Amino acid sequence: MDLEELRAFLAVADSGSFLTAAKTLRLSRATLRRRIDQLEARAGVLLVDRTRVGVMLTEAGSVLAARGRLMVQEANALIESVREVGAEPAGVLRILLPVGLPPHLLTPLLVFVRERYPRLCFRLHFSDDPAGGLIEDVDLAVHFGDRSPTGPWVSREIVRVRVWLVAARDYLARRGTPKTVEDLQQHDLLSWECPGHDGRVWSTLRGGTIQVAPFMITRHIHLIRQYTLAGLGIAMLPDAMVPDPGIPDGTLVPVLPDVVGREIGVRLMVPAVLSEIPRIKAMLELLKPFLGNLGF
Repeated sequence: MDLEELRAFLAVADSGSFLTAAKTLRLSRATLRRRIDQLEARAGVLLVDRTRVGVMLTEAGSVLAARGRLMVQEANALIESVREVGAEPAGVLRILLPVGLPPHLLTPLLVFVRERYPRLCFRLHFSDDPAGGLIEDVDLAVHFGDRSPTGPWVSREIVRVRVWLVAARDYLARRGTPKTVEDLQQHDLLSWECPGHDGRVWSTLRGGTIQVAPFMITRHIHLIRQYTLAGLGIAMLPDAMVPDPGIPDGTLVPVLPDVVGREIGVRLMVPAVLSEIPRIKAMLELLKPFLGNLGF
C-alpha cells in the first residue's frame, strides 16, 4: 500500500473535507483527489462518499481508517527507531496518565528522568480512563486495572495499590469512628470511582460488596484526597502509602481496614508498534528501579 495515498485518505477521513485535508497536507486539491482515487482503485471499492455537506466514509472506508492509522503509526515508529539507534534519548515523550494523580508522586520520577536524559521533553495528558479507547498520539499510558485492555498494545502490571477507607483524625474526633459497615450510613462519604466500576459499590476484603451513598464521587484522586484531609468525610481511595508534603504523619487514618477495601493493579501500557523505539525502551529500562521488571 502506498503510504502517501493512505495519509491523504486519513486526512480526509479526519477532517471530512478535501479542502481542509489538502491544506493540512500542503497539497493541491487535485493532487489529494488523485491520491484518493488511486487508493480506491487499489482497494476496488469506494472509500468515501462525496456529499453536499462534506465527505463521509463508506463502511469499507471506516474499516480502512481504523486499521490505516495503526499502519501509519507503525511506519512512523520504524523511521524513528532507525533514526534514534545509538543516540541519546531525545525528543518528546507523550504520556497519558489517570486524572488526579497526586503531583508529589510524579515529581521525584520526573526529576530522576531529567537528570539522566536532559534532552527528553514531556507532553503529559490526563484522562478519566486512559485505557478506555484507541490510544493515538501517545507513547506511554498508565492506567488502573487488573487486566490488559484488548488492542494493539503491550500492558504490564507495575504495582498493586490498596484501595481503602481513610479519614482525617479531626473528622473522626467530631463524628466518631465507625465500628461496623452499618455505621458508615451515619457518615459523610466520598468515593473514588475506578474506570469500569461504580463508585456507589464498595468491595469488602471477603469478596463481597456494600451499597453506599457518597455525597461526592470522582475519578480525581488528588481532589478527593484533599477534601478528605480537610475533614469533609470518610473516603474510599487508592493509597500509594506516600506522605503528603506539609501534612503531619498520621493526619489520615484508615477506617475499617480489616473489613472494607481491595487491591487494584496499576498498569503501564505501550502501543505495540512503539515498543522498539530506542527512547521508549530506554525510558522503560530507566524506570525499572521505580517500577520493577516490566517484562518488555
